[in-house]
Parts: sequence; structure tokens; C-alpha cells
Amino acid sequence: MTTQATQAQPSTPAPATVAGGPPRLWPAVVLVSLFWLGFVVMAAIEKPYFHAFLYSMGAPALLLLLFSIWWWTNRRIPFSDRIVGCLLVIVLGILVAPLCHRSIGFALPTLGLPLALTVLTLWMFVVRWTGFAWKRLGLLVVLAISWGCFALLRFDGANADLQSTIRWRWTPTPEEEFLSAKANQTNIAPVAPPSSNAPLTLSPGDWPSFRGPDRNGIIPNITIATDWKTSPPKLLWRQRVGPAWSSVIVIGDRLFTQEQRGEQETVVCYEASTGKEEWVHTDTARFWEAVSGAGPRATPTFAGGWLFTLGATGILNCVDAASGEPLWSHNVATDASATPPMWGYASSPLVVDDKVIVFAGGKGDRNLLAYRTASGQPVWAAQASHDSYASPQLATIGGQRQCLLLGDHGLTAVDPDTGHSLWQFGWVMEGAPRTVQAHIVDGSQVVAGTLSGQGVGLANVTREGDEWKASEVWTTTEMKPEFPDFVVHRGHVYGFDGAVLCCLDLASGKRRWKAGRYGRGQVMLLPEQDLLLVVSEKGDVLLVAADPERHRELGRLPALAGKTWNHPVIAHGRLYVRNAEEMACYQLAGFEQKTPGE
Repeated sequence: MTTQATQAQPSTPAPATVAGGPPRLWPAVVLVSLFWLGFVVMAAIEKPYFHAFLYSMGAPALLLLLFSIWWWTNRRIPFSDRIVGCLLVIVLGILVAPLCHRSIGFALPTLGLPLALTVLTLWMFVVRWTGFAWKRLGLLVVLAISWGCFALLRFDGANADLQSTIRWRWTPTPEEEFLSAKANQTNIAPVAPPSSNAPLTLSPGDWPSFRGPDRNGIIPNITIATDWKTSPPKLLWRQRVGPAWSSVIVIGDRLFTQEQRGEQETVVCYEASTGKEEWVHTDTARFWEAVSGAGPRATPTFAGGWLFTLGATGILNCVDAASGEPLWSHNVATDASATPPMWGYASSPLVVDDKVIVFAGGKGDRNLLAYRTASGQPVWAAQASHDSYASPQLATIGGQRQCLLLGDHGLTAVDPDTGHSLWQFGWVMEGAPRTVQAHIVDGSQVVAGTLSGQGVGLANVTREGDEWKASEVWTTTEMKPEFPDFVVHRGHVYGFDGAVLCCLDLASGKRRWKAGRYGRGQVMLLPEQDLLLVVSEKGDVLLVAADPERHRELGRLPALAGKTWNHPVIAHGRLYVRNAEEMACYQLAGFEQKTPGE
């Protein structure tokens, strides 16, 4: 008997599979699609600046959270692939970060991470459709490209809708182009020349401080031609300047402003009629942040022949207006044991008699400081707000002079002689970026922005013996001025609700109209002609009727190019406008200067 042995043939092992078949990718597609759709929609719609800021931080965080939940709970993706994908997204982002321009820092988590998650999702589709063998190597390459592109870019700030200006990182910045042009000039103004010039004095028609003598945005006692089609403003000069959000002041034929020039924070004097540089005072200091860029934010103040200036890092200077020679200097951040605000010091100094008052901030009780104008000696320190981008201003309420400041602790009033607190009104909103100036109405009422949340409010201020009391008359959210200031004229308030000009009834707070999409610009008032002078965020200058019945645009001038947040000035028949890149002067047709009371 023969036995035939049968040997079992070895079976081919089945390929490893993940339970349930290929991964479902539609949740990831939905998540990244919703994110980018929201990105586009938020860029297009009108919205408060703070909402845009919150969205830019919250949307990427929510995307990361939901995507991570889907990724780590998706059992159809091999666990090893989940580990590899997660590590590649994180590690490549960490490796690229040190190679990026400093302006990109905020963009890596808010744009770079969503882009990496989008690329990861698209790559999984490619692998699924093509059966690409080297899927992990391919993922490494595409993620490296998506992260690496950020190392080639530079963000040159953002507008008030947080829409960024993106350039190749190797292209020169406007500041670098300005400095290069300055280096090639042969007639550069001296730095603090000998004080041989006669002291400057204030004369009618001068513009000595931020938003005018009373900081209310009124350009008084003048009339101009309003038909800009037949009599347009005539350009006298235009030139590059160093970055800053300071406005200008004009004393006679001298114009003063602040600029950043490399590592030097400067106070600069120009000949107002020609733009010729007269002198420069410098301090070694530089403030920069990603949204607003570099440079000072505050406007100089003129008083008694002297200029008082506050830099973005807190350097308070007193210099001779005729020559630029320094008299004294303090660092208000040091004096108040504070740190500069997130967007830098923007508070313009206020001169009252023989004192200069300036906001210093900080968490202590020395938020508002006063110094002697002649010596710089500290006079008093008062408790006000911890954060503010507004400027102190002098007002007379109930027959008494008061120094007002709007900040994150509401509207504060102190005695300008002693610093003694008089009253405080409004919600405490720690860290709220309150910026706009308050307006006094009929000597007893105050209109101010964001007294209770977003919006504008009217408060009635009364005195009972030695006690002051402020009570709310109305509050509205139909005007949300954010950082553009507003004006009050003939029983109405004119200002910006986000990016659109609007008018409120002063008695009730009800909105009369909303029209004119000018971006977050600035508005001034020519009361003799019931006329608004508006500078749009894109640099156009507009004449708009101060008419409570309807919005009427009377004239438009493309004065500047680029983001313009600086306040305009009219002095001695000339219009001065500037932004972070250039400054221009225009002669106004039909200009007449009237004597007060004429």
C-alpha cells in the first residue's frame, strides 16, 4: 500500500485592513470648507473690529478642536497614520516658525494651521483616489511646502477689518525705502540745531494740539470752497515720511509730527508751506506690533514755545519748538511702574497752565500723571483707567475745570490742579481698547463712546455740594465708533458706526441715517458751513454735509494712497494729511479766516 502524502499549500496572507473600510473624509471636508467660507465671508461683511479680532482667534481654535476629534476618533485611519499625520503637522510648524519674519508670528496659528489641516485633508483624497504608494513621504512634502511658504512672506500690517497686506519678505518695506531715500539726500536737516531761532508763539489760525485746542474735532472760524469739481484743492507738496499714526500740529509756518526712523523715534519739524525738513529730535526707541506696524501713535502738543510729545514706548519729551533742543524727558511707563499698552501709547499730552498731563496706565493707582512744564518735576499722580488709547482733555462742567479721560474703567474726571478724583462713570471693561474723545454739551452733559459696552452714551453730570454725580441719559449701539472719533453739531452726533458714517439725534440717541462706507476713517467739523471733513481709511478726503436729514457727499479728493488712520488738519488755508508712509499738503480754494464772533 502506498500512501500519497498531501501537503497543504501555504495560503497567501490577506492584506491588513482597518475595520469598516476606507476612512470617511466628508467630515474633514466640511470642517475646512466651513472655515475658509467663513474666512471669505468675514472679510467681506461689515463687522465691529473687536468681532473680527475674536473671529480671527476663535475660528482656527474651533477648527483645530473639531478636526482633532474627528482625526483621533476615526478608527478607519490606521493608528500609526494618525500619529504620523499629527506629528508632521505640529513638528513642521514648529520647525518653520523660527525661519519666518517676525510679522508672521500671529499668522502661523491663525492661517498656517488651518492651511496645514486643509492640505492634510486634500492629500488623503489624493492617496485614496490614486493609490499612491509613498503616502507618508508625500504627506511630508506637501505639508513642508504649505508651512514653508510662510517663511517667504511678510505681513505689513492689517486694516481695521484685519485684512492683511502681504508682501515677499525680501522686498523693502516703505520705511526702508524712506530711510534709503533720506540717506541719499544732501540737505538733511540737523538734529537739534543751536537755539538761535526766536521762540514760536501761538497766533490765530494755528492748530496747536490733537483734534484742536478743545480736542473736539472742530475747525472753527473758517470757510472754504465746497465745489471741488470746479475748485479742487491744489497739491502744494507730497513726500515720504517715517511710519507713525500721529497727526500733525501747525504753528505759523512750522509743522510738527512724530515718525519712526529705524531704531530712532523722532519728533520732526517741517516748513509747513514747502515740506522742507527743519530739525529732528531723536530718541533710541522703537515700538512695533503686527497689526498697526511701527512708530509713535500720539500727536505733539504746543504750549508756551515748547513741544510736548509722547512716544509709543512712553518717552515724554519737552523740546524747544523753534530749534528742537530738549529741555527735559521722562518715561511715563517707568514713573507709573507700567508697561506700554498692547498697541503702544497713543495719548497726546495735555497742557493745563504750568502742567502737562499724560496717560501712563498700568495696574496701580498712578495711571494719570502731571509734570511741571518748565522743569519736568512730577506734580501729582491720579488713579484713572488701566488701559486707554484716548487723550486727556480739559473741560468745564458745572463751572469747574476738569480733566477727562475715557478708558477701560469708564469716563474719569479729575481736578487738573491737584489730580483729585471728581467722578467716574461707565462700565468697567478691563483691557477694553477705548480710544475716542468725550464731548461736552451745554456745560453739564457728556457724550462719550462705550460707556456701557459697545456704542455711545450721553451722561448728565451734576454737583451736590462737594459731590459730583454722573447719570445715564441714554445709551445706543446704533453708533459704534471703535477708534474713529466723532463730532457734535447742532443737536446731532456725526461719526462712524464701524466702517460707515452715520448721524445720531443728540436728544434721544436715535440714528437719523447711516451711509457712506469710508472704512474706519476720521471726521472733523467746519461749523460755519455745516460741513464734515472726512478722511477715509483708504486716504480719500471727503466733504459731507452735516445734515441730519440725509447723507450728502459734496466733494472727494484722492489725497493719499494706503491705510490712513491719522487725523486731518486745516490751518492757514492748507489741508494737511498723512499716514504711515506719506504726508501731503493741499491749498484750499475760497479759504477765509474769520475773527471769532464775527
